[in-house]
Parts: sequence; C-alpha cells; structure tokens
Amino acid sequence: MLTALLCLGAVLLDRQWGEPRRWHPLAGFGDLARRVEALAYGPPALNAPARQARGIAAVILLLTPFAVMAGLLIWIPLLGWVAALGVLYLAIGARSLAEHAEAVAAALQTGDLLLAREKVAMIVSRDTEDLDEEQISRATVESVLENGCDAIFGALFWFALASAPGVVLYRLANTLDAMWGYRTSRYLYFGWAAARLDDGLNWAPARLTALSYMVVGTHPEWAWRCWREQAPGWKSPNAGSVMAAGAGALGLALGGSARYDGEWQRRPVLGEGLAPRAEDIGRAVQLVQRALWLWLGVIALGGLLLA
Repeated sequence: MLTALLCLGAVLLDRQWGEPRRWHPLAGFGDLARRVEALAYGPPALNAPARQARGIAAVILLLTPFAVMAGLLIWIPLLGWVAALGVLYLAIGARSLAEHAEAVAAALQTGDLLLAREKVAMIVSRDTEDLDEEQISRATVESVLENGCDAIFGALFWFALASAPGVVLYRLANTLDAMWGYRTSRYLYFGWAAARLDDGLNWAPARLTALSYMVVGTHPEWAWRCWREQAPGWKSPNAGSVMAAGAGALGLALGGSARYDGEWQRRPVLGEGLAPRAEDIGRAVQLVQRALWLWLGVIALGGLLLA
C-alpha cells in the first residue's frame, strides 16, 4: 500500500508543480552522458564490434552507480520514503507533456502556424518547418500517446515493480535511448546497447499502456483491432503498440510518411477514422489522463490485496 501512496503522491506533486524548470536531474544526466560519449566513442576507424563494446561499457558505467545509489537510499529509515517519492516525482512528466501539447493546440486554434511549428518542434524529432495544421496535429497526438508510456506509465510500472532503483534505471535508460538510440552512422553500433535496453525495459509497460488506452478510450474495439493488426508493422514494436491502440481508441488516423533530417520516411498508417485536427490534441491528453487514473486505481487495488 505504501507503493500506491507514493505513486499517488508523486502524481499529485507533478500535477501541482510540474517538472523543475532548472537543474532537472535528467538534464544533468544528459550532460554527463555527452561527456562519457566523448571519452568512450573512440576513433573514427574503430570497427563495429569494438564500437558496440564501447557503447555497452558506456551504458553500464552511466547506469550502475545511480541505480545502486537509489537502492541504498531507500533502506534509510524515513529518508528512504522521501527519496523514493522524490525520484518518482522527477521521473514523471505528465504535466509537462500536457503543457507542451496544449501549447501546440492553442497556437493552431489562433491560426498561428509559425508558432505551432515552433512548439511542436520541442516534442518531436521530425522536420517541422513545412507542416500544415493536420500534420502538426498528427505529430503532436503521436507524441502525446508515445510519451504517455515513456514519461508516465513506464516510470509507474518500474516503480511498482522495483521501487526507486527500478524507476532510476528505466528513466536513465530511456534518456540514453533518446540520445544514442538512432540507426545513424554514428550511433548504429555505439547506441545499440542503449536502444536494446530501452526496448526491453519498455516491453511490458508499452503493452499495458496500449491496454489502458483501449479500456478508457472512446472506441475500445477499434483500439484492439488496430493494436493487433497494425502494431507489428511499425518500426518500433513498443511504440507501435502504444500508438496503434491510442489512435484506434481516439478514432483517428495517425502514422503515414514523415520527414526526418531532410529525408522522407515511409511509415505505416496507424488507427482508423478521421485525420487529426487541433481539437484532437486535447482529446489525446485527456486519454492519457484517464489512463493515468486507471493505473493509480489498479496499483492501489494491488496494494490492498497484498496488504
């Protein structure tokens, strides 16, 4: 039951204060990861196995001390509870996710495409300079659905399963994947370990997130069909499950081609129904919020049953 109370407390803290505007630990970890990368990457002529080995070593070097430190802290009487609450609060980004998405929607609703492109560029990695309203809305809804898993539900899952060490390992691995998990010439081998670790840690949370979108969505039968039929065709099995179920639950058609670093990528269609518009961004945020309360209820019920 303590775990359930800590989860609720962290969500309420995030709802009240959001992410720290300055000195966020994840930003500091990102700076540290860049320094480790500069030291560990090696010379340009390094072969693929050596580069991959260096990437594995970098992941171990970066994650192990923080996970061990979190594991030691939670055993300290009273302070351990405070530390666990603080770690989970810092790992959850529900308010930040909603605020970023709502800023895009507000710009679209006033007809300011330039501002909307600027705002959506803060939460997606695709090229945004030529996007129209529909494309901006699609990118934002996709980001909300996918990051619901990465920034909220994955953190809750690993906290419930392994307390503070679990959520620290999860969020730091997620950060490394965001930095190194690309199939580019630089990161194909060096970022292999970060990408595979993030895939493994997200496997169960992604499917539980998809299930929760289906349960609380407007079209649960569409969500199930899209999840089952469309997710296997997406480049990421975890993101595919989350976004296909979320798109179906909202009755929206997502996916399709998008441009990254000047190159068009053909992506399968996800979901079914209408093309997204500005008002659908708020619907996606509400879907994530309803799923969050479902998760808190299930965690609390589990605490009662195990008490």
